[in-house]
Amino acid sequence: MKPLTRPARLAPGARVAVVAPSGPVPEERLQAGLDILRGWDLEPVVAPHVLDEHPRFGYLAGTDAGRARDLQEAWCDPSVSAVLCARGGYGALRMVESLDWAAMRAAGPKVFVGYSDITTLHEAFAARMGLATLHGPMVAAADFLKNARAQEHLKATLFEPEQVQVIASGRPALVPGRARGVTLGGCLCLLAADLGAPGARTSARGGLLFLEDTGEENYRLDRYLTQLARAGWLEGVDGVVLGSWAECEPYERVRELLLDRLGGLGVPIVEEFGFGHCEGALTVPLGVAAELDADTGTLTLDVPALA
Repeated sequence: MKPLTRPARLAPGARVAVVAPSGPVPEERLQAGLDILRGWDLEPVVAPHVLDEHPRFGYLAGTDAGRARDLQEAWCDPSVSAVLCARGGYGALRMVESLDWAAMRAAGPKVFVGYSDITTLHEAFAARMGLATLHGPMVAAADFLKNARAQEHLKATLFEPEQVQVIASGRPALVPGRARGVTLGGCLCLLAADLGAPGARTSARGGLLFLEDTGEENYRLDRYLTQLARAGWLEGVDGVVLGSWAECEPYERVRELLLDRLGGLGVPIVEEFGFGHCEGALTVPLGVAAELDADTGTLTLDVPALA
């Protein structure tokens, strides 16, 4: 697996677009997030359909066409340096095939940030554009709005990424050892849902695989991991980094399952790395070469997340 193209870091005064590719966005949270961005000397621009709600399916932020149009127009706007997602939820799977990937490739690289359901888009940007992205906090997410650690780590990644070229959780290894590879991954259920989709990657070979999820019972996590294994998707992965499992079963049960399903890979695995659906979630670049030291719970990027 080769490292992907890194977009340029942000500078003070940069124009950033806020989009909602998945679930509906509470207006008060959106405004609070925009205030934080303005405090960083950024100029946030809210896409037209961010506050929409689908007329029949209330779990979607407006229609599939509207959500896709917002993302594509933001990406193709030459005045926009970054596209930040407002929240996750569900819906990216429904609109990803509506995007004009040729037009977006022609618009060139820029920063893209999100997590949870946005995993679908991280994978699409990697496979269809060869672009490194940021698995990080979202503008209208409660954990971002109330947590200084999440804000500070994202801000440093956006403006001075060499300051966070070493990402450390300090947690003990689930399986000890060191490994090198290219970072990829995100929300487990979305990675499983992507199997067989047009343009989806067929393997995590050569990668350092980041996994997390929320609100899933163990049998569902088992199903996702087993599905990835049966598809051969996990063959050749170099290391695994496990994040949060918020609102899943008690962690000791989840831990036992993760070890059962992933321990046989024979690669270093670090747990509780502090990314995903958790307080103070770290920003993790996807598509960047790095070294994982599971014994110290440390990920060292070969280069800063952004160019």
